[in-house]
Formats: sequence, structure tokens, C-alpha cells
Amino acid sequence: MSRPPAGRVLVIGLGNRFRGDDGAGPLVAELVAERAPGLEAIACEREPTDLLMLWDDAGLALLVDAVAGPNPGTWHRLELGDGPLPKRPGPTASTHVLTLAEVIELGRELDRMPARLVIFGIEAASFETGSELSAPVADAIGPLTDAVLAEARALG
Repeated sequence: MSRPPAGRVLVIGLGNRFRGDDGAGPLVAELVAERAPGLEAIACEREPTDLLMLWDDAGLALLVDAVAGPNPGTWHRLELGDGPLPKRPGPTASTHVLTLAEVIELGRELDRMPARLVIFGIEAASFETGSELSAPVADAIGPLTDAVLAEARALG
């Protein structure tokens, strides 16, 4: 892996702690901040459009978000290149006004993207308001946090 261009290294946990597994991203950001105090980690719990301001001058942004999928607790790593995010088969849904893919495309149009973006998506079991993390997602938080920290240290 190559090093990112000069700039901040930033971990962003996208989601809502009050919507079940959607809280995985903010929880990972919180754990990163506790375990690596020198690393900038932010929980983005409002709309994904806030990302355009958060990551604008970052050399590397590591984003963690809950995604729909058949295997709750399974997480995936995707390094974003110049092309669009890969489309998943079947219908897509988001708890946000704009999906992450739409925010990325908007960021490209507005020239408000980090130099390098790595997305960690963790498959969720539930986005129900008022619920806790599901057991499979809760069990995956530690290993996912370890992977995000390893990536930040290797690339940052």
C-alpha cells in the first residue's frame, strides 16, 4: 500500500447510535479515539452531506458505516478510486436524505473529497429506532476497530 498525499488522517464513523446497528460507525470512531488519542476520529451522526466539510482537506479518510447485507457483523473494505461505488444487487435503502454514494459523487463534482478514501462497511441486522447493536455487529466491533487502526497506522 502506498502512503496518502500530505494532509490529515481522519477516521469518521457515520451513523446514528439510536438506530440499532447504524450506531456501529460512531462506536468505532469513539473506540479509535480512546485507543489512539493522536488520531483524529469523528462520529458523524447527522446527514452524510456533513462529510463534505469533515474530509475536505484530509490526505486519508477512513469511513465506517453500517450497510444492508445478508451477513450481519461481516465487514468489507473498499478503497475508493475514481469510479462510482459498486452497486449491490437488489433494492438499496438509506436512513439518510442522500446515500453515501450520492454524497461521494457530489463531493467529486464540488471538488470536496479527501485525497484518499477507504470505506469500511459493516453488514447490519437492524436499523430499528431505539434498539441496541445486534449481537453479530457488537461482536465484530473489536476486530473492525483493530482493522481501522491498523490501516490508519500503515497509511497515515
